[in-house]
Amino acid sequence: MDISSLVAFVFQAAGDGGVLNWLQQKYVDGGFFMHPILGTLIIGLAFCIERLWTLQRASVNTKKFLLSVKKALDEGGVQKALEVCANNRGSIASVFQAGLLRADEGIEAAEKAIISYGGIEMAFLEKGLVWISLCISLAPLLGFTGTVQGMIEAFDAIKEAKNISPEIVAGGISVALLTTLFGLVCAMILQVFYNYFVSRIDRLVIDMEESSIELIDSLVLLKSGKKVAAGIGAKK
Repeated sequence: MDISSLVAFVFQAAGDGGVLNWLQQKYVDGGFFMHPILGTLIIGLAFCIERLWTLQRASVNTKKFLLSVKKALDEGGVQKALEVCANNRGSIASVFQAGLLRADEGIEAAEKAIISYGGIEMAFLEKGLVWISLCISLAPLLGFTGTVQGMIEAFDAIKEAKNISPEIVAGGISVALLTTLFGLVCAMILQVFYNYFVSRIDRLVIDMEESSIELIDSLVLLKSGKKVAAGIGAKK
């Protein structure tokens, strides 16, 4: 089916009583397995909304934040930089705070703290993705199961009718395939969100790693008595 045929089909469905009414009728025709598939979609979307909110809060203007931290190190040392981190939200601020809290123990201790807390933040960012992945896998499987059940019912109807009528076969198979269609559509919707989250998390992790390297370099400069802000933008 090409694009023009699909558009014509949608408009025809809308003209006959509305797309929502058409979808509702197909949902009812699909049988029992349409309910768990819809439940899987709702659960998956709930996790997607939660991840959207979490990743939005975890994001920060990295360049601007790094600039403020470096200026704070020049103006008031580690304590001033800690105040900047405490007043900012996001994964990078949390990682910086963990490193700065150990800065008085040496550069190596600060670096270990950043690496350790960076792993914790990464796990926090990825939290819930496994459930979205489960819903992506489960929706088509439920759809295929519903199709198998529908096919069994179609063949049972043929057996009872003792006649391989095209109407019986076509009608039963059409209803049976609705669950597969619905399951695949649900999986595709969730897959788009999943790929977006993976891409967003990868970007955040890269920002954390690059910024952490700059923070360590800034602490080295601070220990040697040099101006930290002089190296702003060197690696960005």
